Amino acid sequence: MKLVYLLLASLILGGCQTVQDWYNKKEEVGPAKLRAFTESGKFAVRWHAELGDSGAGVLQPALTQDSIYGASAKGVLTRVERTTGKVVWRIETGIAVSGGVGSGEGLLLLGSDKGEVLAYGDDGKLRWKIRVSSEVLSAPQAADGVVIVRSGDGKIAGVNAVTGKRIWLYERSTPALVVRSHAGVTLQRNVAYAGFAGGKLVAIKIKDGSVLWEVSVSQPRGSTELERISDITSNPVADDEQVCAIAFQGRVACYEAAQGNPLWNRDISSDKGMMLLRKYLYLTDTTGVVLALDKNSGSTVWKNDKLLLRETAAPYALGKFVVAGDYEGYLHGLNREDGSIVARLKLEGGAIQAAPVGMDEGLLLQTQGGGLYSLSIL
Repeated sequence: MKLVYLLLASLILGGCQTVQDWYNKKEEVGPAKLRAFTESGKFAVRWHAELGDSGAGVLQPALTQDSIYGASAKGVLTRVERTTGKVVWRIETGIAVSGGVGSGEGLLLLGSDKGEVLAYGDDGKLRWKIRVSSEVLSAPQAADGVVIVRSGDGKIAGVNAVTGKRIWLYERSTPALVVRSHAGVTLQRNVAYAGFAGGKLVAIKIKDGSVLWEVSVSQPRGSTELERISDITSNPVADDEQVCAIAFQGRVACYEAAQGNPLWNRDISSDKGMMLLRKYLYLTDTTGVVLALDKNSGSTVWKNDKLLLRETAAPYALGKFVVAGDYEGYLHGLNREDGSIVARLKLEGGAIQAAPVGMDEGLLLQTQGGGLYSLSIL
C-alpha cells in the first residue's frame, strides 16, 4: 500500500486546483489581518502550566475528576491539579508521543510515531504497553472495557483495557493518495464513529468491532489523483440522535445515529473539525472561515470570514460564545448568536491547533509550544 502524505495546510484552498495554486493564492492574499472589534466578552487566564513542545503532533490534555494530564512530543507525561495548575508529577515515557493524551476506563493513553501504545494509571505507573501496525497520530480512547487505537494506516484496533491484549481489528483498503491526518474516533453510546480516506464514515460496535453501518459522506471528484482526494481528516461529531462528518475537498453530512440513514449534506470542505451542540453544528472550513449550521437542515445560521487563511482551528461552543484559535496563538471569541468577534486573547506558546476542552465552566487548551491554559470567558 502506497501512502503519499501531504501537509494539511499545504493543500487545496477553495477553487485552487493544485498545491502550487494554493501557495500562489496564499502569497497573493495572505492571512487575514486582525481588525479592531467591539469587545463585549473577555478571556481571563485562571492558570498556566508548561508541558513541553508538541512537535508535529496535535496533542491535547485529558481530564479526570481532580487532575489534568498532558504530554510533550519528547515523551514527558505531566499531571497537574485541575483547580490550580500545580504540577503533581512528571514522568519520562521513553517514546516520541504523536497521539495523546487519551483517557477512559481509569487509564491515560499515549501513542508514538513507531506504533507504540502506552497505558498509565493516574499514579503514573505503566499498566501495559503494546505495538500496533503503524504510527499513532490521534489520542487512543477507552470505553466499555475497550481501548480504541487508530493507526496512521487507517486500521482501528480494539484492545482489552485491563490486559492490553487485542480483541478485534478493523481495516479497509486505502486510496493511493491520502492526506496525513490526526483523525481518531468518536465514542458515543457503545459505538465508535470513524471517518476514512475516500469519504467513508463507519459506525463500529466498541465491544466486538462489528460494523453497524457504513456510508459515503463524500465521493472523490476530479480528473487527477490530487483533485480526487476526499478524505475525512477530522473526528466525526455525534449526539444521541445523529452523527455528522466532514471531508476535505468534499461535503459535510449528517446521519441518523442508529441506522446511518442520511439526513442532509452540503458541499463544504474542512480539514479542521466540528462541534455538535444542541440545535447547531459549528465548524471551521478549509480556508479558516467559521460557520454555524442548523443541525436539522444544514442551513447556514451565520458565517464569519474574518479569520481567513489564519489556519483557524476547530471551534468550541461555550455559553454565549464560540471559541477558536489560530496559527499565531490568538484565541478568538465569537458571539454565538451572529458569529461576530467579541473577544480576543494572545497566548504564549505558538499555534493553537485543536479545539479547546470544556472544563469547570471554562476552557482548557494546549498550544503547539506546550503551554497549558485554563481560561474563563465572560
